[in-house]
Amino acid sequence: MALGTDNAAKRRNGRGKDSPPGTGHNQDTLGKAYRDMLLIRRFEEKAGQLYGMGLIGGFCHLYIGQEAVVVGMQMTLEEGDEVITSYRDHGHMLACGMEARGVMAELTGRIGGYSKGKGGSMHMFSREKGFYGGHGIVGAQVSIGIGLAFANWYREDGKVALAYFGEGASNQGQVYESFNLAALLKLPCVFIIENNRYGMGTSVERASASKNLSQNGAPWGIPGEQVNGMDVLAVKAAGERAVAHCREGKGPYLLEMQTYRYRGHSMSDPAKYRTREEVQKMRDQSDCIELVRKMLIEGGTSEAELKAVDDEVKAIVQDSADFAQSSPEPDESELWTDVLVESR
Repeated sequence: MALGTDNAAKRRNGRGKDSPPGTGHNQDTLGKAYRDMLLIRRFEEKAGQLYGMGLIGGFCHLYIGQEAVVVGMQMTLEEGDEVITSYRDHGHMLACGMEARGVMAELTGRIGGYSKGKGGSMHMFSREKGFYGGHGIVGAQVSIGIGLAFANWYREDGKVALAYFGEGASNQGQVYESFNLAALLKLPCVFIIENNRYGMGTSVERASASKNLSQNGAPWGIPGEQVNGMDVLAVKAAGERAVAHCREGKGPYLLEMQTYRYRGHSMSDPAKYRTREEVQKMRDQSDCIELVRKMLIEGGTSEAELKAVDDEVKAIVQDSADFAQSSPEPDESELWTDVLVESR
């Protein structure tokens, strides 16, 4: 078995030719999920190292622990669908198919980055891959996300937009305004709350009177689900329901992904608001990568195959770090580019 390989049809519906009807997955699907999640994990670990070496400046928010959310959702999409998210965005870029080299070079402020070294961790984009950016203003990307969905609705092109945001942003006024307009026009937008339990250093239990965030869209008639965001297959299954709902013209859908970040809010956060025992318990009992690894082994995948994937991923990440460090910084003339839209 070629672990992690997949054709376009499998990426859309997650089922290979040897999948019994109704199962929704097979070893190929699990293999792809394992590789994609592992790539994000290893990439973020390397980014953390480079930050510690002073090669990445400014803010840097790592996605370690939450990999199943974006990987599971990405497996439900078709070419032309769109993704937009907040500042914890490196994992989303990689899941969308953006090159590790370009992402790491941008993190280090080099010309080889997706924004030519001028955007950094929170501001890179790839129209080609359908990724419309990480955004540093809390909740602002949700309004832009329904703009993407509005364009799809207006063109009647059958495409769907995914708008990710954290539980800390879920009570922003602009989020509820976006719910209202999306429901009013029946826009094809999946709202995804990545509830990692802590908005910066504040527990969601202390910050939100709503204890079931999946029902935050109920006043506007937006259906919602709570999902185990540490289980990539549970994410994929819920995502398929949500995306199908939107693609059928029924309007927006809300998914609350119950997940967990292992690192602090950002690299500068010592995370003293929770215990080491709490974090270790999540790692031991609920790690999304270990869960899939166990399923692969039970399904017949060998340790040698898994090690080959790990070696491949490590090589990609190391190559991205080497490329980033060898790529030059942008020339001063770049200060004057990409500021205004040039008339043609």
